[in-house]
Amino acid sequence: MNKCWQQPSLETVAGPHGAGHPVVTAHHRSTATPSKEFPHHNRSSTGICAAVTHYLPALLLTLMFAGLADAATPEPRAIANTLLDQLDAGRFEQARNTFTPAMAQALPLATLSNVWRALPQQLGTLQRRGVSTQNSGGDGTIVIVPLQFERGALDAKISIDVGGRIAGLLLQPAHAPAPPAADADGGFSERAIEVAGLPGLLALPDGAGPFPAVVLVHGSGPQDLNETIGPNRPFLDIARGLAAQGIAVLRYDKRTHARPQEFADGRFDIDRETTDDAIAAIALLASNAGIDPRHLYVMGHSQGGMLAPRIATRSGKLAGVILWAAPARPMLDLLLEQNRYLLSLDGDYSAQDQTQVAAIQQQIGDIRAGNSLEATLLGAPAGYWREADGVDPVAELAKLDLPVLWLQGGRDYQVTAPDWTRWKQALRDNRRATLHEYPALNHLGIAGDTRSSPADYQGPGHVDAGLIADVAAWINASAGRAQR
Repeated sequence: MNKCWQQPSLETVAGPHGAGHPVVTAHHRSTATPSKEFPHHNRSSTGICAAVTHYLPALLLTLMFAGLADAATPEPRAIANTLLDQLDAGRFEQARNTFTPAMAQALPLATLSNVWRALPQQLGTLQRRGVSTQNSGGDGTIVIVPLQFERGALDAKISIDVGGRIAGLLLQPAHAPAPPAADADGGFSERAIEVAGLPGLLALPDGAGPFPAVVLVHGSGPQDLNETIGPNRPFLDIARGLAAQGIAVLRYDKRTHARPQEFADGRFDIDRETTDDAIAAIALLASNAGIDPRHLYVMGHSQGGMLAPRIATRSGKLAGVILWAAPARPMLDLLLEQNRYLLSLDGDYSAQDQTQVAAIQQQIGDIRAGNSLEATLLGAPAGYWREADGVDPVAELAKLDLPVLWLQGGRDYQVTAPDWTRWKQALRDNRRATLHEYPALNHLGIAGDTRSSPADYQGPGHVDAGLIADVAAWINASAGRAQR
């Protein structure tokens, strides 16, 4: 893979992320000195990541940060704002000339142009820039510039090396305020807990246990323990909603979010990214005196749902599996489909859009054929994609003799009708399977009445209370407990 990695998303749009359609966000791994905003920088990793929010639900193009130089950075805020001026004016080649060599190699001119031009299509006109802040270290400076659009806000995080060149660019939803503390009379408490070295929270119901418990497993992308996407925190909603109904819930930062430096060696596979930590979380719950080890469950969202059968098989400690917006088809099929959808959102599936999709399709073909061990797609190595593409959650679930709860929103553009159909066919004769569809819900379980797009994730919302109630009722029935 490139110098290092940034995890791909199931909702990734290739190349320009939808040539003028998706909201662009990104996660970045800079080489600057650790700071409050970037607590896990690593000297060996470099890059840019441009993404449309996901799972992050949307698009994740990943490229890594180039190494930084050794001289003092001249006026980093001015450099950052000059870069934004150039991008806003469409002077993309001029902007790219300010990149470090590794950054320029990682981000082709066409990709830079299309990613930037995608912003107003999703967020409307840029209205203003906020006051920039910066964090400096021996290797360079990170400048954060707030960008306020008509329909949302982003933070542009620009890494500048000590020679004054651009080493990284991250666009992501503006930092959400800290979540409110749990209500003192909510019927549960939250306590910090560590999962295989990762920060976590255990929501524990009040009263005498032991309680049934759930481990939440994230979708793709470097997710925090709340699976924060824009102003939305799906895992916080799920955890507190279930805990209030007598079910303990463990959530934790994904390793790619909390400890990206561990991936600086370029070793990256789907188990190291997701599976292994989920198994460790289950084992941790099983050893907790307040938890009923006979009634442990995994609730996987999106990519986490795709991996839930594998997690259950390898753990051997679960009493049931919850699949929430879980893909049933190969990941690369979804990637191509999502590109087509996002590129057509404006009603104009242009020749340029078709060319972009054709290029993605060619890349996918090369990866599947094993034509190049060095090939990458959206910054992730071919080996990662081939492994992820080979996961068949339907076949893996068929080997398990466990109760299954399947949850799917009807406005989900990331996991769509072909996935739903395959799951229904696989589960229709399974007497231990319960299926729920929610016509108004999107990929995050948030209700709406318009065609879903990445812009959905920029508006505040909450996971539907009915979905949470269905999960609680299913777990409590499985555990032989009365509903609170």
